[in-house]
Formats: sequence, structure tokens, C-alpha cells
Amino acid sequence: MGNYKIVFLDKETLSPETVLRTPNFPHEIKVYQSTHESEASERIADAEIVIVNKVPLGKAAIEGAKNLKLIAVAATGYDRIDIESCKARNVTVSNIRDYAKNTVPEHTFALILALRRSIIPYRQSVLDSRWQDAAQFCYFDYPIHDLANATLGVIGDGVLGKSVARLGEAFGMNVLFSSYKGVQGMGPLYTPFEEVLRQSDIITLHCPLIPSTRNLLDQHEFSIMEKRPLIINAARGGLVNEEALGWALEEGLVSGAGFDVVTEEPPARDHLMMTLAKRHNVILTPHVAWASQEAVQSLADQLIDNIEAFYHGEARNVVV
Repeated sequence: MGNYKIVFLDKETLSPETVLRTPNFPHEIKVYQSTHESEASERIADAEIVIVNKVPLGKAAIEGAKNLKLIAVAATGYDRIDIESCKARNVTVSNIRDYAKNTVPEHTFALILALRRSIIPYRQSVLDSRWQDAAQFCYFDYPIHDLANATLGVIGDGVLGKSVARLGEAFGMNVLFSSYKGVQGMGPLYTPFEEVLRQSDIITLHCPLIPSTRNLLDQHEFSIMEKRPLIINAARGGLVNEEALGWALEEGLVSGAGFDVVTEEPPARDHLMMTLAKRHNVILTPHVAWASQEAVQSLADQLIDNIEAFYHGEARNVVV
């Protein structure tokens, strides 16, 4: 079959410590640390296998790659790939699955704990000499709440949502799985979407960004939240209307927000979420919930597994 030509468009999306093993078949590989969308067509023009994480691959790029057989996505989400063009060209697309079942839930609870216990503002106040100024053994400038007996609303019932729910139960929380927005009768394991919004002390998102979930939390949703919940989003930017979030924070309809994702990544310096992150009750992290060293290595291993399986006629984790 000769050497397969493999092109990796954005290797720097994997951490420097990650070991990417060599595929077990004859090949030549060209690795780019990063690729602008405008460069993609030229770089994959004669490739048979393309590895990509965040670089958009549209119709023109896919149609221009005449030898293309496989797009191996180095992530779970594949919304930057023109799937219809891949179907038309009979190009297989594979993705990565279940690698983040520990790292994302742990990051989610890191955000929850930091916000519920006001860890960030208390740390800053210590650095600002507030402890000395208080002249006593402690002070009570920011609220602190237990997780035990609080209600955790989980929106998204996949591997990550279920893992978050298990952690919540371990903390003694009352866990509610939300039904899909606008969908009734999903069964006794689900609580209606708007009831979850009303009853939860913490709402955490673990669902994909698709047309039905874009702006899943908007001004109406914030307006019916009765318990001033924390809002946690370690899933996708766009699930929450950021303007509405700013309004809800200003109006005191939510008690804080922990976000690992925004609609624009990286955000401009004057992006709304950059402004909101200056508040004592908001934490913004740079889309790293998925990025424990263990998880990224698992992703890299699975990526090569997918490529090798495809080469040997046993394609796995196939999207199309």
C-alpha cells in the first residue's frame, strides 16, 4: 500500500509532555505546531490522513484533498469539520471518547469548591494584608457554604454529567438530572428543565453545543432561578448567553460563575467574560478542564489507536 502521508495540523493543542507514539504502519508524517484556517487547504492537499483538533476544515479544503481518507479529530467535538463534505467524499471521521471522565469532573468541582468557599477572594485578601487589619484569628468578608445537602443540577447526561453527579453524591449533595430543554416525559430519573433551574444551588453544564443547546441559559432562564445558584460551564462556549450572564450577576440572580469556556477562544482583551472574571465571584480558566496530563496522554494514545484501526480496516470511534 506504500507510505501513508499523515499531516498533523495543530500539535501544540496537546501539552508538551504528551508522547505521541509512531503509528504501526508505513507512513510519513508532517507535523505543524499550528495552522491558520487559510493554510489548511495547502497543507492537506496530498494527505491521506489528517490529524486536527481546532483548525476548521471546510468544504473547499476537504474537496481539494484528493487523497484524503481519514480525518482523525484529536478531540471529542467535531463541529469544525464539514461533515456533509466528508460524507460526499467518503472520508471517514473519527473522534476521541471518554478520555476526560476524570479531569473534567474534577475541574468542575475545583470551580464549585473555590466559589462556594470564596477561596479566590480570601486568598487575595490575605495578600492584601486584610488578616493583619482584622486583628483577630479570622474574618468573614465573603460567604462560605457547604456542599452537603445543597442541590446540584446537572444538565447533560453523558459520561461527564454522570461522573459529576457521582462526585456530587459523594459530597452529600442532592443531584438532579435535567431533562432536555422543551422535552417532557423523559422518565423518573429526570427533573423538568425549568424545575432544575428553580431548585438548584449549583447548575453545571455538560452537554454539546448544537442548535438546540445554543444559549441554553439566557435571560429567561436566569430570571426563574430561585436560589441564586452558581453557574458552572466546563463544556462549550455558547451554551450560556454571556450578556445575559453579566446581567444576572449584576442583578444578583446568580451567586457566581465558574467558566472554562467562552464563545471566542482566546477571548479579546475587552471580551465581556474577561471583564466579568474580575469579579470576586467569577472564575475563568483557559479551556483546560480537559487537560490533565493523564487525560491528554490518554487522548494521544486513543488518537493513534483510531488511526491504526482505520489503516487495518477496523475503523473505530467513527463519526461518519
